[in-house]
Amino acid sequence: METIKKRPLLSGLLILFLAAMIFANVGGSMYDGLMSLYLKELKAGITDIGLFFTLAQVVPLFLQILGGWVSDSLGRLRAIAIGSIFGLLAFIPLVLANTWQWLLVATAVGAIARSLVGPSFDAFIAENSSLENRGKVYGISQSIFMIVAVVGPPLGGWMTGAYGFKWMLFTAGVFYAISVVMRLSMARDAAKTEKANGERKRLSFTSLKSNLAAMSALVFSGGLITWMLLIDGLRDSAFQLSGNLLPVYMQEFGGLNYQQIGWTTSIFGLFMMLSTIPGGWLSDKAGERVGVAAGMLFMALAFFILIASPLEVHKQQWIFYVGWAVAGLGAGISGPAYQSLISKAVPEKLRGLAFGLFSTSLGVISLPAPWIGGQLWARFGPAFPFKITAMVILFSVIPIWMKFKTPQTAEEPRIEDGEAAATAG
Repeated sequence: METIKKRPLLSGLLILFLAAMIFANVGGSMYDGLMSLYLKELKAGITDIGLFFTLAQVVPLFLQILGGWVSDSLGRLRAIAIGSIFGLLAFIPLVLANTWQWLLVATAVGAIARSLVGPSFDAFIAENSSLENRGKVYGISQSIFMIVAVVGPPLGGWMTGAYGFKWMLFTAGVFYAISVVMRLSMARDAAKTEKANGERKRLSFTSLKSNLAAMSALVFSGGLITWMLLIDGLRDSAFQLSGNLLPVYMQEFGGLNYQQIGWTTSIFGLFMMLSTIPGGWLSDKAGERVGVAAGMLFMALAFFILIASPLEVHKQQWIFYVGWAVAGLGAGISGPAYQSLISKAVPEKLRGLAFGLFSTSLGVISLPAPWIGGQLWARFGPAFPFKITAMVILFSVIPIWMKFKTPQTAEEPRIEDGEAAATAG
């Protein structure tokens, strides 16, 4: 093991990086959990809502892999800066929409942002952490990041109830604009460091072809990456089947208003924040599959709580808060382990592409799931899609335990804070 200089778990660059992510995602979390209700206000029916979230996944399918490749080629910070500009533009149709179909334009433009930012986020953290502490760094980073889930949803719910969706979305856009300024500044500083070091990063078809070939070899090898894609594709389909219908379910059967629905998401974020650091520690000490499997058990339990039968029990609104708290524990425990496992399973030069590939492959498998969930709600009752989700998540623990085993890789050299900027691009 080569050690240049011991440094804190979170470098100054990584802290600034997380601060920009918080501003961006406070804006996003203000409306994410209320999107199905915004659609409903714009005269969308329950099957229309399912169709919307299915169609909203189409554009990301074509962009996630390309976004990961751009991140690998141009650097994490530059890719995030480019994506952020598109993210800001997405607020224009989001605020001005007068029919639910116009929101598809907003999601299409926003998908460009997510395709560039998402893979870069996870890869940047991996490249600014050592192998033996990766789970801890992911856990701490996610814990800090989950401020957005604690602050954003109740703020969005309150503003929607008091001033309506349009003003809430405009305020969310202001938060996002602050992050854009920070990200552009970080990308400019990184470019100066790159120029001083005589580096020049660019996109080329040759590099795309080479990276795709290398990634394809991992995907079809029958090893860890293969099994992660298969199992997570099935699991994500289950989440997509009912996840976007939860706000409507809580409103119609729990009697929760916009602000209360926002608070349920905030409870989720709070408990996720409290559990990500222990989840990262568990990942490093016991192995990633332990964290992922434990998290899925909590998630399955959460859905069983949320759909407790008979439906009259939901007149006790506290049950929704309990369910979201348990879901937060599950997400917090599994998140660092899952990200750490992906980062260890692929070479550094393919990390952006790998994280993009996972998002794309999951989207392909789960593409029709929201539409199917809406149809199941209409045909078999509102609780039915949630029951399927709970059962699939529960049974996914078995293959996760059998196949999600940490690969044996060599230790990576530690880097100093000054070198981090050059590495990040």
